[in-house]
This record gives sequence, C-alpha cells and structure tokens, in this order.
Amino acid sequence: MEIRPIKTEQDYNDSIKRIEELWGAKKDSSKGDELDLLCTLVESYEMKHYPIAPPDPIDAIKFRMEQMGMTKTDLAKYLGSQSRVSEILSRKRKLTLKMVKSLYKGLKIPAEILLA
Repeated sequence: MEIRPIKTEQDYNDSIKRIEELWGAKKDSSKGDELDLLCTLVESYEMKHYPIAPPDPIDAIKFRMEQMGMTKTDLAKYLGSQSRVSEILSRKRKLTLKMVKSLYKGLKIPAEILLA
C-alpha cells in the first residue's frame, strides 16, 4: 500500500479508481485501512478543488417545503402571514432574524444557509 498526497487531477483520478477497486473491503484490514485513507485524501482534495457553494436561502426554504409537503399557507406560521410568505418567496422582502430563527427551529433549515 503506497499512499501519497493527491496533488494533480491525475492523482485524483487514480485515487478514485483505486477506491472503486477497494470498495467493500473489510474494516480494520489492510485494504480497509487503505480505502479509509484514500477516501480521506479524496475528500480533502475535493473540498479544495471542487467546493460546493451553500444553497440560496429561498431555494432552501422551497426545497424544505417540497420535502415536507407544505403550502405557502403552512409556511405563514413561520413567517407571519401569507402575504409575507409571498414577498419572501418572490424575493421582494428579505428574511428577518426573527424569521430565520423561526425557520431554523420549526423546519430545521440550518441558520447559516438562511443567513447567506
């Protein structure tokens, strides 16, 4: 097992290929340890070279509404009124801190996404 830092795109591709070969290796075996180390290195490389931007706050709210089968009327409970919901979802009004707290507590949408 020769583990090296992932410095280039070729190193990255080679590591992905090796991970595929090792997938399903028994935990605490030499192949399992190699798999674990390669996954850690690939994750680090991806975070640096392929960062994922946080979702837009309004898109996150709409996504959560869809997941939970909520309507705009249901969302009024967290934002104040149905007209306020329409203003927020159409981006005519910004979220207030009170709204962010309510959405965080009630719908479990991470505050860091809502504050972006």
